[in-house]
Amino acid sequence: MNWTELLTTRMEETYAATDKLMGMLEDGDLGWKPATGDNWMTAGQLLMHLTSACGFCCRGFVTGDWGLPEGASFEDMPKEEMMPPAEKMPTVDSVAQARAALAEDKKTALAMVAQVGEEALDSQTVEAPWEQGVSKTLGRHMLEMTDHLGLHKAQLFYYLKLMGRPVDTRSLWGV
Repeated sequence: MNWTELLTTRMEETYAATDKLMGMLEDGDLGWKPATGDNWMTAGQLLMHLTSACGFCCRGFVTGDWGLPEGASFEDMPKEEMMPPAEKMPTVDSVAQARAALAEDKKTALAMVAQVGEEALDSQTVEAPWEQGVSKTLGRHMLEMTDHLGLHKAQLFYYLKLMGRPVDTRSLWGV
């Protein structure tokens, strides 16, 4: 398997489709969330989450830097801080801010793939902070983070659909 080619292609496609979907929102939509059920992110919170769903995590796997304050560790962090309920999640101030942050996250993701190289993607193993005791290759973790972005991209697609925006399967895949 060629991890570099697989990851680069999937990242390019997923980020492009996500950006197109983000572009279908307006700043006035950022407070919207589905009317039924609970623990839904607002559109603004979802956009914020999309901006760190892949590249930020890829950097964490490669460098060990997860953005924690000096001396802090995931082991000491309460579960609610690691995976907070939707109402406690941060939001973006504008669609433009989200799109710019998504572009930076894409640069980070692609840079991490290039930095570690094919051999490390296939053989170096690390643990995810949220999955202690389970080691996976860097390539597998990065693919899962690309999938993470893709799943939340699909969530944005359904938000747009529920908002009555003209989306279809082509929109979901960025065509």
